[in-house]
Amino acid sequence: MTQKTCTEMHPACRKAPEHTAMLLLLAMVGWIVATNAVAQTERSGKEVVESQCSTCHATGARGAPKIGDKKAWSKLAARGLSGLSKSALNGIRDMPPHGGNPNLTDTEIERAITHMVNQSGGHWAEPVSRKTRAAERTGEQIVSVRCSHCHRTGVNGAPKIGDRTDWIPRLKPGLDVVVRSAINGHGAMPPRGGMANLTDAEIRSAIVYMFNPVTVPAPTSSVSSAATGQDFAVVDGTTVYFGVVSADVIRDHPKEYPQSVYGVVPLEPAQYYVTVALFDAPNGKRIDDAVVRARVSTAIGAGPEKALQPITIANSRSYGNYFTMGGTGPYKITVDVRRPSASNAIQAQFEYTRR
Repeated sequence: MTQKTCTEMHPACRKAPEHTAMLLLLAMVGWIVATNAVAQTERSGKEVVESQCSTCHATGARGAPKIGDKKAWSKLAARGLSGLSKSALNGIRDMPPHGGNPNLTDTEIERAITHMVNQSGGHWAEPVSRKTRAAERTGEQIVSVRCSHCHRTGVNGAPKIGDRTDWIPRLKPGLDVVVRSAINGHGAMPPRGGMANLTDAEIRSAIVYMFNPVTVPAPTSSVSSAATGQDFAVVDGTTVYFGVVSADVIRDHPKEYPQSVYGVVPLEPAQYYVTVALFDAPNGKRIDDAVVRARVSTAIGAGPEKALQPITIANSRSYGNYFTMGGTGPYKITVDVRRPSASNAIQAQFEYTRR
């Protein structure tokens, strides 16, 4: 039996040859929509593990490393996420490629590995989706981490946050002009305020916030439960931002960095002030009632863990303390956060290199 064409099965198509093209177009649109739906619903590591990996890894069946076995997973974690995900994608011993589910994306595989590592004593950040855009930071978030260091008190003539008499003359040529100036750098301010990963839209939001510092909830993002960047991490619904300021800068600029906020500057050399700001990821609201601790580590070893004291910058709550950072680094900064409303503490890690 030969396969019949569309015109043989549907005589009406003889009169409308565009029918076949339309069917193909509709099929293509359907495929694109379905593909986008998959891209927007990539599962978390926990979801993948519960639906797929737990069959073997929950009990250690067929020699699979059991979830919770810190010794076994510590050895595996030393291979890094790239090494472990390569084995999972290609298959290893009794485990087939993609864990036996070819529909799993590479990101979902990496998230599942990360979840099992973290359930076994690790502190990895869940990979960001490669198919969705990163969540944009709000103006308040950007200002609290970076811009407030100068704009809070007007360092080097910077217009102060909320002071409209400072901002109105600058905004007179138009907001786009001010945004372009911030992107390129102006006077003592480096390009993009010294945060190279700021988008143009984020810079605009920061400027608008400094002109009118009213908290606006961040839009709900399709990004999954964890994301990371150079100076922020999203873990279990909490966005953690961090910044570092030299104690020498704080000591030399007491008006901009008052002792009432930053405390007594230590006399020891190589002291740096680590600042952390916290926001609820779903609604963008600042978290001001958390207990925060941090530790600074190098390749040689980890320094002492310290509590980050609550501080108020630009009428907003942040947390900070001084740490010793001799040499240029790189340093690993581990931040532990416990929110009163959460049953478990969360942990975020950052890398920092002195310039």
